[in-house]
This record gives sequence, C-alpha cells and structure tokens, in this order.
Amino acid sequence: MRRPALVLLLVLASAAPAGAADPRQSRHLWATVNVCDTERNPDTIGIRGSMPGSGREGETMWMRFKVQYFSQSEGIWHNFTVKGADSGAIRVGRHARYRARQSGYMFPFEPPEGTTYRLRGAVSFEWRRGRRVVRRVRELTVGGQKPSVADPDGFSAATCDVVG
Repeated sequence: MRRPALVLLLVLASAAPAGAADPRQSRHLWATVNVCDTERNPDTIGIRGSMPGSGREGETMWMRFKVQYFSQSEGIWHNFTVKGADSGAIRVGRHARYRARQSGYMFPFEPPEGTTYRLRGAVSFEWRRGRRVVRRVRELTVGGQKPSVADPDGFSAATCDVVG
C-alpha cells in the first residue's frame, strides 16, 4: 500500500504550481538586437531581452547577454571570446511575480578598417531561488519584437552589421 502512495506523492511534488508554465511557451520570452551601429551609438550593438515571471514568490530573474559573430568562411556562428563581449549575469527582477521584465546590454566594437562584423546576440534567462538556478532558457536574437528601449525607437532585428 505504501508504494502507490509514494508514487502519487512524487507525482504531486513534481507538478508545477499555477503560474509556473514553461517559459519557452511565453510570448514574453525573446531576445532582439535593439541598437545597431547608429549615429547616437556608433560601432555598437545593443541586445535586449524579455522574460516572463514565473509567479513563484522568492525567485529572482537573471539575464546574461553574449555577442556572437558569423564566420563567412566557416558558415557558422561563434561566441566572441574577447573581454567585453559577455555581460555576465545581471539580476533584472527581485521577484519573479512580474508578467515580464526587459533588460539589455550595449557592446561597443571597433572592427578593423574595411571589415564588417555580422553580429547577433545570445541571451541566457535564469530563474533562481537563492543561488540555485531552478529554470534556464537560452534564446538567440530575432527581429519583430517590441523593445521598450531601442535606437531608433522600435528597432528590432536578428543581426547587426558593424562596419569598420
């Protein structure tokens, strides 16, 4: 008799509470390029992300922004490994009760004269309880989002070409 009760207890313990739906299904989860080598921000890429709250009290929301470049010769994307191409983890919400939180990071680049860097962003989203990560999702930048901050206003793209 104990075995079925134990199985039922394990199933109930692993069930997600209301408001803790899979964040990958949320329209509030996205990453976009919101600044791309503009007059106000020359030789700069801005990456912005949006993440949904989990509805779980006591969780904090974190984002980490990384810049990637496209290797024309290899036909693949790579993470920049130079200092300054990774924001590190940034806390964007003290409580995960928000419907959604946006944050972003600006990365200056100075490509050599006559070269062009094709760039995009990779954003890692984390929901934490204390120091423990309870959920993690990674998104690449896409266009067509609605960033609350952009240059120019409303700008949203998947990639950015920074010209030297």
